[in-house]
Amino acid sequence: MASASSPFSEDQFLCSICLDVFTNPVTIPCGHNFCKTCITEHWDVNVQSLCPMCKELFDGRPALRVNTFISEMAAQFMQSVQKKASSSGSSEEQCANSGEVLCDVCTETKATALKSCLVCLASYCETHLEPHQRIAGLKRHMLIDPVENLEGRMCENHDRPLEMFCKTDQTCVCQFCAESSHRLHHIVPLIEEYEGKKGELGKTEGEVQQMIQERRLKIVQFKKAVELSKEDADKETEYSVQVFTSMMQSVKRSLAELIETIDMKHKTTENQAEGFIKELEEEISELMKRRSELEQLSRTEDHLHLLQSFPSLSPAPPTKDWTEVRVHSSYHGTVRRAGAQLEETLNREMKRLCIDIDLKRVQQFAVDVTLDPETAHPELILSDDGKQVSRCDTKQNLPDSPKRFSTRCVLGKQSFSSGRFYYEVQIKGKTDWILGVVKESVNRKTNSCTVSPTNGYWTVCLMNGNQYKACSIPAINLPLKSKPKKVGVFVDYQEGLVSFYDVDAAALIYFFTGCNFTERLYPYLNPKQSKEGKNTSPLIICSINHAD
Repeated sequence: MASASSPFSEDQFLCSICLDVFTNPVTIPCGHNFCKTCITEHWDVNVQSLCPMCKELFDGRPALRVNTFISEMAAQFMQSVQKKASSSGSSEEQCANSGEVLCDVCTETKATALKSCLVCLASYCETHLEPHQRIAGLKRHMLIDPVENLEGRMCENHDRPLEMFCKTDQTCVCQFCAESSHRLHHIVPLIEEYEGKKGELGKTEGEVQQMIQERRLKIVQFKKAVELSKEDADKETEYSVQVFTSMMQSVKRSLAELIETIDMKHKTTENQAEGFIKELEEEISELMKRRSELEQLSRTEDHLHLLQSFPSLSPAPPTKDWTEVRVHSSYHGTVRRAGAQLEETLNREMKRLCIDIDLKRVQQFAVDVTLDPETAHPELILSDDGKQVSRCDTKQNLPDSPKRFSTRCVLGKQSFSSGRFYYEVQIKGKTDWILGVVKESVNRKTNSCTVSPTNGYWTVCLMNGNQYKACSIPAINLPLKSKPKKVGVFVDYQEGLVSFYDVDAAALIYFFTGCNFTERLYPYLNPKQSKEGKNTSPLIICSINHAD
């Protein structure tokens, strides 16, 4: 058959006598071609000179001439065959290097094996596998995906296929081994053990995949934590710059005031000294005048004049006693007092700034809270937008449910079981209230439960218009400098922290620490009852416009 690369077939280059490629091809008068040696020997054996192909008889032995065209074509054909053989060998070598299994039956170009037979101990390509798919006896053979070294799948002792598995020794055995040296062992078919181990591998693969997913999730969490840390670090740096810039400004102001105080003391000392000096100079001038008069009188020869003038000159002129007069210039304690005053100022300013910055920071975690009417006591009225709650005089006819409280309070619809959150409530005009957060499992059907962390409440309250307390056992009095008009509530779930702020004064009211949160938390509002027309204002959840 002609190849794709050549228009001639192999038969066209074969000598019909030796059935091999032409060697020194010659043409006889009938037009057929033969090897020169083959046709010469043929005619030597046969008396008549006739063509082996067409049987044409020639008169005498014809002259033989080499067919140069056939000779050249035969030579090219041989080169093509050798090149193809070399290419085929290289292809087989590449298949071997790539790990592909080749067919054991193919004689020329080795095709890739499709299956290996554990009975025949041979690998077959698609063409040579056909008998195993057609012949009944061969159909019973065990076919597997093609593998190398089929001999390794035979028992070394009995030259039989390893088709059984000894669970006792955890090794593959043949049928003879199972009936002899492993006779008392737990033997199962190889396929059964294979299916079992394959199932275990599937389970292990699932577990490994789960571990991979968990670790990938952990990587995402770590990367997110780094991002959050970077954001927190940037904000903390910004806050630190604000605090220390303010502190430095306070120090500069205090230094300027100290220098001014020292200058004022020096001016006072200087003015005092100048006054004393002026007074002394005036006395010196008066004394010098008296001394001149005394000198003149002492030199006079007029006896009468000296005696008459002496009474008025002999007493000393009136002068001040300067013995105990001092100029005070002590600066002792000035720096110490200024330092103490600066320390007090810095502490006060630091506390104010830190609380102010802390409030701005927690306001970054503001959430939109709306009140849940299903939790509200029947004597409470909620606004349509769920942002206000107030006390009514009559009990409303509302359906009871496990979520509704028997005490006069209401929860927010939103719940939180991780992270940080913050909300604000306006309390202006009220004389009694309770605010904070509660855990989901608090007893909602009792009137005797004490509001405290022990019972799942983290709250602060106002009683009788002026008594601020942290609701604990016992309650903790909170001496506030000003009456809050708006209270901020901040929770850090992981840190176990609940903080309360006077929003307008940017002051910390109180904080609970070390809280062990294990379940969902809900915002908690209790407007308390009105007394003599007081405390009728609602508690209002505020929109928060925190600073960026």
